Parts: sequence; structure tokens; C-alpha cells
Amino acid sequence: MLDEAVRIGELLQKRAWWLAVAESCTAGLLSHLITEIPGSSAYYLGGVLAYADTMKQALLGVRAQSLQRWGAVSVQVALEMAEGVRHISGAELGLSITGISGPGGATPFKPVGLTYIALAAPGERRVWRQIWSGDRSFNKLASARVALHYACAYLSGSAVGALSVDDATALCSAL
Repeated sequence: MLDEAVRIGELLQKRAWWLAVAESCTAGLLSHLITEIPGSSAYYLGGVLAYADTMKQALLGVRAQSLQRWGAVSVQVALEMAEGVRHISGAELGLSITGISGPGGATPFKPVGLTYIALAAPGERRVWRQIWSGDRSFNKLASARVALHYACAYLSGSAVGALSVDDATALCSAL
């Protein structure tokens, strides 16, 4: 079920807003979930798939200093990705996802499953930190589904904190 993707579309259209996304570790999965909804072209402009740091810089305007100081999987880079996709697309709402899907890529301070999901909107910047414990496919799907959840909560005016792995698993199993 893609209830939240449907609801996001309704809420965006009610505000006359456009959505654009910037994805790294999910490699287009968030865009796929959004465009599974018929009529999504009425509120979804598109997405940028920026897997490599050079693409994050060239396409989204992520600062080299941010990548060097905090790394691609960080609060700062997630926010710059969300703001960057808003800027280049003209969308009112920008979402971004950056993380370590696994099984490799972990460091002593950044485990497999670490993901940052950011939202940028007029006068608003939010970021959520998640650590998933699944395999690569689960981590990607959980990140994309939870990004939809956070966007839906923001657009509906609900306060939302980071979801637990159990809550994310429930969201993923609803598909």
C-alpha cells in the first residue's frame, strides 16, 4: 500500500506545491514510490540521483567543505541535498536521502544502515537520523518509505520524530 504517497500528492496539490527529491543510497527508489501514484505529474517535478560525491557537488551544489568535514552521510550533506534540489527544480518541497545501505561502507562512527533524511521547504529545514539493521534491500526500502512518512507528516502539520526499526518494518511490509 502506498497510502502516504497518495496523501502526499493530495496535500501538495491542496497547497499548490511541487515536490523534488535528491537520492543517494536509495538510487531512485523514492522517486519510484512517488510515481507509482497515477497523476503524480501534477505535483512531482522529478529527482536527482547523486550517488557519487562529485555528482552531489555538480548537480545539487553540495559544498566540498561539507563532504570533507562531515562526509556524504551526514546531517549537513542531507540538508544541502534537499536545499539543492529545491533550488535547481523550483519546487517548494525538497526531500533527500543519503546513507550507507550496506553490506560494506561502514566506518567506526558510521555503521551500515545509517541514513539521513532531510526536508527543505519555505522557512523550514528538518533532518532525521535512522539506523536500519536490515540487508541492503531493506535499508533502501525503509529509507524511501520513511521519507514518504516524514513528508506526509510535515505536510499534514504533524510533529514526527525518528521511527523505530519496528515501525519502519511495518511501513515496508504494508507494500
